[in-house]
Order: sequence, then structure tokens, then C-alpha cells
Amino acid sequence: MLKKRLLTIASLVSTKSVVDVGCDHGYLDIYLTKKNIHCTATDISEKSLKKAIDNFKKYNLKIDTILTDGLNNVSIKKEDTIIISGMGCDTIIKILNKKMNNDLIISSNNNTEKLRRYIVNLGYIIAVEKFVLENNKGYVIIKFVKGNKKYTDLDYIIGPVIDDKVYFNYLLSKYEKILKKIPNFYLNKRNYYKMLIKELKKRI
Repeated sequence: MLKKRLLTIASLVSTKSVVDVGCDHGYLDIYLTKKNIHCTATDISEKSLKKAIDNFKKYNLKIDTILTDGLNNVSIKKEDTIIISGMGCDTIIKILNKKMNNDLIISSNNNTEKLRRYIVNLGYIIAVEKFVLENNKGYVIIKFVKGNKKYTDLDYIIGPVIDDKVYFNYLLSKYEKILKKIPNFYLNKRNYYKMLIKELKKRI
């Protein structure tokens, strides 16, 4: 059984094929393949990819695998959804440095605001956002589809479509802790976090 984060990612797939970048042990690919979705599993780690291949054999599944860095040497079809999760924002940005028109399902370990801004700038809109708490760590999972839309700074910081009080409370707690650590003479920084806290309290 998949953990909640991977189940949430799987629930956002609406195409019949995916490219799973950084597949790790391949559990998402096993789940999706059983749902008749064609998977191409890639990883930069030979050890991880070998573990994934061993797991595929256990379930007698034929799943394409590529040992590569990001999307290098991956033939991307128009109908593929590209999934990238479990990496930092800068690594994901580096992977997405090529022109593409595919649906993207992305979950970064950090700096979600920067990631939203970057991918929107590539010509995408934010279609779906889900929040998952797993092992006391929060994950925002975002589905991007091609399109153009104007977003506000708050949209990029908090999220334009997410409406989840658990998520808002998670951010509120995080920002309140940050505010307590900011010295009083950093007035602009303190005011910035006060503004975010006020906004989150409104949404809650």
C-alpha cells in the first residue's frame, strides 16, 4: 500500500502514461502500472534503479527504466505526465530546463514559492494543489497544466487554489515560529511575516 504522499500524486494523474523522475524504489510506478498507466521510471542512482527493477520483477511487471540525470536521454511523448517529487526546488528547476508541453505533477522538499513562480513562467497554470502531512513533515503537491494566468505574490507564497485548513494551520505555526526568532530591528522582515500570519488567520 502506498503512503499518503504517493497516493495523492497518483490521484492527480489524468493521462495514460507518465515519466517518473527520481523513481527511487519504484512503488509509485508499480501502483500506476496496475491501474493500466504506462510508466517510464528514471533515476540518477544506479542502486535505487536496481532496487526498483527488482521490485518490478516481484510483481511480474514490465516497466521501462532509464538510468539518467533528470530528463536527459528521456524521450518525452506529448501524452506523458511528468512526475517529480522528493527533491529540492533547485534540483527540480534544473530538470525542467527544457521546452515541454506536458502536464507536470511536482512536489518539492523546499521553497515551493520559488517553484510556483518558475513553472508559471514556463507557461503553466496551477491546476490543483494538495497538502499531505507525512512523518510530521508537510508536502505540497502541485499539478501544473499549460496555460496563462496572472497570480499575486500571495498566490505564489501560499498557493492560489489550495483550500485546506490543515495546510493553513501548518503554515501559520511555521511562520509564527519564524517571527519569534526575528529581532525587533528587522522591521520589514517582521512586517512581512505578520502580513502572512494575518492572511492565514483570515483563511482559517
